[in-house]
Amino acid sequence: MNITRRDLVAGTGALALTALMPAPAFAAPFVSQRPPREKRAFTSPAVEAEIKRVKAKIADPELAWLFENCYPNTLDTTVQPGTLDGKPDTFVITGDINAMWLRDSSAQLQTYVHLTPKDKALRRLFHGALQRQARCILVDPYANAFMKEATAKSNLGAVNDLTEMKPGVAERKWEIDSLCYPMRLAHAYWSATRDKAPFDDFWASGMKQAVATLKEQQRIDGPGSYRFQRRDPSPTETLMFGGLGSPTKKVGLIHSGFRPSDDACVFPFLIPSNLFAVSALRMLATVLREARGDVEGAVEAEALASVVSDALEKHGKMPDGQTWAFEVNGYGDAIFMDDANVPSLSALPLLGAADRRDPLYRRTAALAWSPRNPYFFAGSAGEGIGGPHVGMDMIWPMSIITRALVSDDEAVIRQCLGWLKKTHGGTGFMHESFHKDDPAKFTRSWFAWANGLFGDLILDVERRMPALLNVKY
Repeated sequence: MNITRRDLVAGTGALALTALMPAPAFAAPFVSQRPPREKRAFTSPAVEAEIKRVKAKIADPELAWLFENCYPNTLDTTVQPGTLDGKPDTFVITGDINAMWLRDSSAQLQTYVHLTPKDKALRRLFHGALQRQARCILVDPYANAFMKEATAKSNLGAVNDLTEMKPGVAERKWEIDSLCYPMRLAHAYWSATRDKAPFDDFWASGMKQAVATLKEQQRIDGPGSYRFQRRDPSPTETLMFGGLGSPTKKVGLIHSGFRPSDDACVFPFLIPSNLFAVSALRMLATVLREARGDVEGAVEAEALASVVSDALEKHGKMPDGQTWAFEVNGYGDAIFMDDANVPSLSALPLLGAADRRDPLYRRTAALAWSPRNPYFFAGSAGEGIGGPHVGMDMIWPMSIITRALVSDDEAVIRQCLGWLKKTHGGTGFMHESFHKDDPAKFTRSWFAWANGLFGDLILDVERRMPALLNVKY
């Protein structure tokens, strides 16, 4: 039985999803929902010590319980470490979907990177993930999700997509951020450890392919090699004009077929992802220069970042120039909205793509957290941003976490923590989304990215505003 990602999140793949869930739908009050130690996929002494250290500072027992369940969820349930071609290899599933997204796997591991200097085994896990991501990019730089085995066919129902499907690819939706996230993870790991081991010639070849693909998708010299169409009634699942997407004026921005939500772009110049590309390319340049002495590669990445940055300044804003647009086409047409998936307009500072104090970003984020954004929802359970992927009135905890992470306002952060505590639907974990008026109505009980991001928020509060952990919500 093939189940698409949309089937899973919509609930039509409920039988398969239930079989994968690591925890009961509703947890007993404050009983740990982690797997027994002997059944955990990976255990890091440094992560366990961090959990113990931070949990002791949290006065609210339910919030402490959520942190203990959520923060280690990626390591507990989704990583598959091993060896491939004599080198470390780490495959990372998203949770309830047995495939590796370049985006999700990077974001899932990012939350532990500050602990890698303390744990050799954790460093090896990261080494394996960086190698696996390079391997995935070399298989197909346009794919967003991959199978563990190089010869495997897609388990996401994507085998009939009208695109160049290759063995080992789970889904081939071209998304700019799929290539940017591995660059960001590499930079974070290098900055934390100064460990050159993962950054060998194989990894560098993957990054070279990534940069070449981003350049190709500027489409300056032609449309490039990527096409994608899907036999699906939903317009969010396919691209128009033979799989190229809607028309654009070639202005130096990078085309994206799909958003981080895996929904099709309306206009191919997705501004949050182009902004992320600028910061990610500069991060990559740092690693190439410092870890490998590759000046030529660093200069190439920086040059592309500069071209895209200049194009963003000229073409990436709404017509009044007061906020970033969400999508544009280069002809002067622009869409304003925001989606909970990161990169989003709201989350730009988390990716090094904007300064949280920058007036342009602040105006943009404020407008995104308002009825001006058609995917901003407010109800009796909370407020937040969703997106087309799940549908109307469904708030993503990721958007609430993002709002708290980019805020310097204690009242805002307190409110966000309160909403997160009250909307886990009794499960002890974050979800993909919950209904604005009914937290018991949610999607994805096992969504490791959201769990890790919640852990990140608690660590961030402990660093920046520790007094907020002394409060009962």
